[in-house]
Amino acid sequence: MQKPDFLQSGDRIRIVSPSGKVQKDKIVPGINLLQKQGFEVLVAPHTFGNHFQFAAKDEERLNDLQLAFDDPDCKAIICARGGYGAIRIADKLNLSNFRKHPKWLVGFSDITVLHALFQKEGFCSIHGAMPAFFLKENQPSESFTELINLLKGKSSDVLVPPHEFNRNGNTSAQVIGGNLSIVYSLLGTPLEPQTDGKILFIEDLAEYLYHLDRIMHSLKLSGKLAKLRGLLVGGFTDMKDNDSPFGQTELEIIRDAVKDYDYPVCFDFPAGHIARNLPLILGDDYVLTVTEEKAQLSRS
Repeated sequence: MQKPDFLQSGDRIRIVSPSGKVQKDKIVPGINLLQKQGFEVLVAPHTFGNHFQFAAKDEERLNDLQLAFDDPDCKAIICARGGYGAIRIADKLNLSNFRKHPKWLVGFSDITVLHALFQKEGFCSIHGAMPAFFLKENQPSESFTELINLLKGKSSDVLVPPHEFNRNGNTSAQVIGGNLSIVYSLLGTPLEPQTDGKILFIEDLAEYLYHLDRIMHSLKLSGKLAKLRGLLVGGFTDMKDNDSPFGQTELEIIRDAVKDYDYPVCFDFPAGHIARNLPLILGDDYVLTVTEEKAQLSRS
């Protein structure tokens, strides 16, 4: 997998909204923080647009993203937010100029669609915080600080406390994945994730427990879980139940879906729709070690 060049002070970053509409007052402080880091920050024309639940019409969001892809001086594209909408434009993107001048793509949630596109085209991308999450109590958040470090080529090992559902083991492989509902929605499409021999990262927000169970069983039946090298379970936030309870928690559902396999599994990995959303280079090689005392993820 090809990694773009890491960033230096003065490099250009473009902000785009390829999916849902954003609240400008929540995004601008994060953009200002990027500028204070010494980057040239350009905001796409329709970043703060409003077209029903989208940031703009499909063709407008597509044009903004295409402009960023085609810019030879742009070193990173940071998505303003997720929401919904990337799948409506992903198949229309032209990567011919991007291949000549690769750049980092940063985002999570619905941006998993674009991460899947990058995987298909052979490029790494970054699952990481977006501008609304760059500050915490008016100070740079850990999620932001670690993202900037990673964009500059520096990374720290991620240490995770032990969890009762963890499965011990040691493995080395590419990390792929992102939002679980998006991964599931891409089955049977040209962007379907290829999971064999990979460490799969999953996270999700506000799903019903029965639907999570459906997703995990669908992934299992389709063979997407059988030949993994490891599983990272990130934040599963604000999960919902019906009036008639499902009978298992979200983590029990995931644990049982992979109980027949023997690869290492790490629960409570600090990434997803949570305050501590540490960045991952999707498509890059990592070493995952899970023991009784801790789990650790390190870049190879």
